[in-house]
Amino acid sequence: MKNSDFPLDVQIMNIAMNMARIGNWVADCYEDKKDLIKRIIQETDTFMYDLPSQSISKNFKPTLDKFSSEFEQLKKEHITKKNRLFWAERALTWANILQHRARLA
Repeated sequence: MKNSDFPLDVQIMNIAMNMARIGNWVADCYEDKKDLIKRIIQETDTFMYDLPSQSISKNFKPTLDKFSSEFEQLKKEHITKKNRLFWAERALTWANILQHRARLA
């Protein structure tokens, strides 16, 4: 089953859940979970890749555009002891935003 076979709101919830997992792992146990974090980021990338081919509501599009930009930024940033809590906070914030706005998709 492809990601695009799921309803759009379910796909957005999958992305939100992944962002929550990543954020928690970065904040709590980054060194132990580096490989898993990398794998979940790649999975989230796959979910994001499938979204443009779908019909996104005009109410959700600005949120998706902002998240896409922030997600790209997070992927580029090297996580360090100094920035990991801020990085995690941003991921968790987006998890929360996407969770609450998924029904608008």
